[in-house]
Amino acid sequence: MTALESSPAVLELRDIVFRREGRTILHGIDLTVRAGEHWALLGPNGAGKSTILGFCGAQTFPTSGTVDVLGRRLGRVELAVLRRDIGHVNPRHPIRTAHSVQDIVLTGITGTVERPMRWEPSAAEIARADELIALVGLTAQRDGLWQHLSQGERGRSLIARALIAEPRLLLLDEPTTGLDVAAREQLLETIDDLARDVPEVASVLVTHHLEELPESTTHALVISHGATVAVGAAVDTVTTEVISRAFEHPITVGYEGGRWSARAERARHTS
Repeated sequence: MTALESSPAVLELRDIVFRREGRTILHGIDLTVRAGEHWALLGPNGAGKSTILGFCGAQTFPTSGTVDVLGRRLGRVELAVLRRDIGHVNPRHPIRTAHSVQDIVLTGITGTVERPMRWEPSAAEIARADELIALVGLTAQRDGLWQHLSQGERGRSLIARALIAEPRLLLLDEPTTGLDVAAREQLLETIDDLARDVPEVASVLVTHHLEELPESTTHALVISHGATVAVGAAVDTVTTEVISRAFEHPITVGYEGGRWSARAERARHTS
């Protein structure tokens, strides 16, 4: 048994079924995430990835089955309290007003989108925000306004925001959406650095692009049509056979230097 396999479970989904408007979205999903593990949730559009992430973030209840997040079962715990221990990175974060990077990071303490008007952070909280801003490589942009940040800088700001509340579980919902190649690689480097700098935090990252998986990925759950195709160690799960089956198309999966790639096989034409 490895060190991670003996770590406590921070997330357990058991036989999850979810129905919406008479349609079954998920069919008996099982998932266990342990402290220090970094999971990828993979599958084509419409497979049910965002629905599963909603359970992980205590945002959605299943139709049947059980969800235990940080040792507390959904339906038996105050959700607002539970969510404080979950960091959520969503590139579609709905900022509307002029806030600096530091302000955005500090809203991770209050759990609000905007910094509350009558709330003032302590000196220790400001120091912690600046420490995390440095951790994600944004010290030079600390006072920069959200509206003037690049998509990559916004993504790194949101990671710092998620970490300031010292979560035990970090959820990343397609964090590289809208990034060019350079910004994507910078963000993935930041995520890899977190695995080293905050080793006790578990994470779940949603994507449908294998190139967007960081090197720190340890496990993967691959789904299609709301059902599990494969689950387990990433190197055994993110394979040509599994990904081709999930996406219902012949796809060659490569793995080199800790990173994955995917390429569709071309149909051979005969004359």
